[in-house]
Amino acid sequence: MKRPGRLIVGAAALVLATGGAFAVSSATAEAGPGARTLSGTTYWAKVSAEGTLLGGSGITGVNHWGGGRYNLYTSFGLDSCALTGTLNTKGGQDPGPGNSSVLVGEVYSNTLFVRTATPSSVDDDRPFSLVIVCP
Repeated sequence: MKRPGRLIVGAAALVLATGGAFAVSSATAEAGPGARTLSGTTYWAKVSAEGTLLGGSGITGVNHWGGGRYNLYTSFGLDSCALTGTLNTKGGQDPGPGNSSVLVGEVYSNTLFVRTATPSSVDDDRPFSLVIVCP
C-alpha cells in the first residue's frame, strides 16, 4: 500500500529544488479520549465607530454611551457563550493603532459590553466586529 506522505515529501523536495515555496501540514483533528463534539449557534455583529449596527445575527440593538463604550443587546442568553471581538477598518481607512484593543464582556444575560481603546488604554470610538458562539 502506498503512503500519501511520501508523495507530498517528494513534491515538496521538487518544488524547493526548483526555487519554489511549499507548505504542508500533517496535523490531524482527531479527538482524544474523553473529548466531546460540540455543536452550537454562531451570532455576529458589525458596528460602526458611531454605534450603528451595520449587520449582524441575534443582535437587537446597540447603545453607544461614551467614548469607546458600547452595549449590545441580544435576542438570546449569553450564559456559556464564547465571545470574541476585533477592530475593523473605518470605511476602508485604517482606524489607527489598537488592533487588539477590544474588550468584550457579559453585563446581563442578554447584554454585552464592548470597549474599544488605543494601545495606551485611552477609550476611543472605533468600528468593531463580534463573534459569539453559544452551545
